[in-house]
Amino acid sequence: MSVHELKRPPVIHPPHPETVSIFPGALEQLRHWAQVSPLQAALRHKRHGQWHSWRWIDALREVERLADGLRQQGFSADSRLAVSGVLEPNLLLLALAAHSIGGKVLSLAPDLTAETLGQTFWRLQPSHGFVDNGQQLLDWLAAADSSTVPTVLIANQLPGRLPGSPRQRVLAFASLGGNSQEPRPQVLWRAASLQPPLWSEEDTHWQGGLSVVLEQWLHGGHGLAFPESRDSASRDRGEVAPSGLLLSAERLQTLADEIDQRLAPPGSWRRRLCEWALAHPERLVARLLKQRVRRLLGFQRLQYIWQPATPSNVPAAFNQWRVDAPGRKSA
Repeated sequence: MSVHELKRPPVIHPPHPETVSIFPGALEQLRHWAQVSPLQAALRHKRHGQWHSWRWIDALREVERLADGLRQQGFSADSRLAVSGVLEPNLLLLALAAHSIGGKVLSLAPDLTAETLGQTFWRLQPSHGFVDNGQQLLDWLAAADSSTVPTVLIANQLPGRLPGSPRQRVLAFASLGGNSQEPRPQVLWRAASLQPPLWSEEDTHWQGGLSVVLEQWLHGGHGLAFPESRDSASRDRGEVAPSGLLLSAERLQTLADEIDQRLAPPGSWRRRLCEWALAHPERLVARLLKQRVRRLLGFQRLQYIWQPATPSNVPAAFNQWRVDAPGRKSA
């Protein structure tokens, strides 16, 4: 088996697009799914080793609650929310809440240097900010010119201590707009019997990724799942066995490398057996072998991978390891 066709030439990206384009019907789509499938799982995220889920009705209520919380913190249609970190339920729902008020959402890569961060704040003038963890929060507070840092900073995790007395208002995400209802625990052994969700293991470094994830999630009405961390993504993906992958070109390349590393060494009899199975899919033994490999990779229910509409960006060989039914999502 070979994944060399997955390995495309490096993509040269334009400057990071900070303004998130949330499609106009996003909120209407969220309300639609909350009405027609209120109890179906909309979002799943692994936290501290346990899967948690938000039903469609939960997601809608959380967006409404977060919108009220943002308004209490002075967010209006003239405000700008800068988000940075892992793409996961809190970030997605907060972005939708800001969009519902009419404000702009800006996506910043999580690894910007202090100098670049300061220049970005000076140029974009965000009023509110959301970061993933305490270290990011400290980096934002220490940006080159603290007067340009958003006046309200929200973090999933707060550091033990804040340096000095920052002029910014610092909030924990859980406290925004009052106490929130905890996501409903999902029993792990039932995961395989649930409707296979879409899957994302990205952060805001993915150019345009937040727009892609929101659109694919809300247009189709499929659930959307996220790993606990990048390090656990392979294991967590295997537990979920998603129906579709929402991945950047860089992450898809990483996944291709991961697949290659998990297979038998090139030239070995086991590797030749895999390659034979791909070349002769009509054989029963080949089908059984392919099913086993798919299960090991977490691809036993995989139908498609989202890719930009540009044909040169579509990975051909990856289709060999999805299920046999055709399908592919594109922009």
